[in-house]
This record gives sequence, C-alpha cells and structure tokens, in this order.
Amino acid sequence: MIRVENVTKRFGNVVAVDSVSFAIGAGEIVGFLGKNGAGKSTLLKMLCTWLPPTRGTITVAGRDAVREPLAVRSAVGYLPEHNALYEGMKVDRFLRFAGRLRGLDGARYAARRDWVVEHCGLEAVFSRWIHECSKGYRQRIGLAAALLHDPPVLILDEPTHGLDALQVAAFRDFIRGLRSGRAILFSSHVLAEVTSISQRLLIINDGVLLADAPVADLRAQAAARGRDLDEAVLDLVRTAGGRP
Repeated sequence: MIRVENVTKRFGNVVAVDSVSFAIGAGEIVGFLGKNGAGKSTLLKMLCTWLPPTRGTITVAGRDAVREPLAVRSAVGYLPEHNALYEGMKVDRFLRFAGRLRGLDGARYAARRDWVVEHCGLEAVFSRWIHECSKGYRQRIGLAAALLHDPPVLILDEPTHGLDALQVAAFRDFIRGLRSGRAILFSSHVLAEVTSISQRLLIINDGVLLADAPVADLRAQAAARGRDLDEAVLDLVRTAGGRP
C-alpha cells in the first residue's frame, strides 16, 4: 500500500531525505524511528503529498503521489506531529467540517462519526469547544479526523504526544485493532513507543535509512551481541556517523 523508491528531498543544499526506499503492505504496523531532525516528518509529508520529492517515486494505495495527489490524499489518514485544530469550533462541528472535506454526508457521515467518537473516546467532549479540551483530548480529536473517512493507509507522526500513561496503553490497543486491511506507519523518536506496537522498524538518521527489519530480528541480533535493543539502535546511529 505504501512504496517509496529511491526518494530524496533537498532544501537548497540541505539533503533532508537521501535515497530512501521501503514498502509497507496491508496488515502491517511499521514503526518509524529517528531523532529530532532525522528526516521523519519530511518523509511523512511527502507520503501525504504536502511536499514533493526532489527525486524518486512514492506510491500510496496504488496511486503516484506526484501525479495523483488528490487520490493519495483520499486514501490517507494523517495525524501530524503538530495537530492543527480549529479551536474556535466545537468538537461536533469540527468533525462535521472534516467529514464534508472528505465527501462524507448523510447516513455515511453519521455512521463514521459515531464510530470515531466511540473508539477515540470523545463522548465526554463531543459538545465542547476545542479550546476547552485538554491536550490529550485534542490529540484524540485529531486522530478521529484522520480516521473519519476509513482510510486504507494511516500515517501517525508522534501520535501519543500529550497522552497520559493510561491513554497511551489504550491507544496502542486501538491501533492494533485497526491493523486488518490497513498499512500503518507510526513515527516517533522514542524507541519504546514504536517497539510496543510495531512489527517492523525503520530507523532513519540524517536522512539516511539505516535499518528496515522486523523488531524481533533486531532484538535477537542485539541479544546475540550482549546488547539490548536500545543500545543496539544507539550503536547503529553512532556507527553511521550521527549523534544520538
């Protein structure tokens, strides 16, 4: 459902993403790990057609991200790192607005709205102004908007930001439940976050993809060298010339 082939993104003389390739199929939850400034958000924005690649091809749900950006956007649910909400709206009106942007109306909208309100735990704030909601609830509102149109591809950039420990645990269970039939890319700079929910791990540093492997394989390789996974990831980044 997601295919990235030799993708590079330059901003002037700065190479933010350097010849990155990977693929994610339906039913996969893939963790995307890297320090701040490693190139994660830039790559995610290219997947969502917010930014065009300088070189290479990106295909999402069978559509080319450069030639068919609207088709790609219709297939993607995206929760950005900085969750932009209209604070002057009430939650119910915001979801209605998001649904109209996605072409949802009538019974179809009502069914999807009820589903996201229930599964994202928004019943208590459904009639509140967004500016009255806590940071954790705002994150849930953003996730609800990303899921409203039932997308086959879900891209989450630091999705647990602002959630407390109980909310994080519930979020992990929720995302696992969405796995069937979807390709899910989950970005974080916190290793424990991605390994707790992902089957496979992409590690990026200074725009270069350092690893693409199942979490279990990476953990086994680390154990064989007498290291835990955290230490092995730090070693990988150091060896690549980056600074963790």
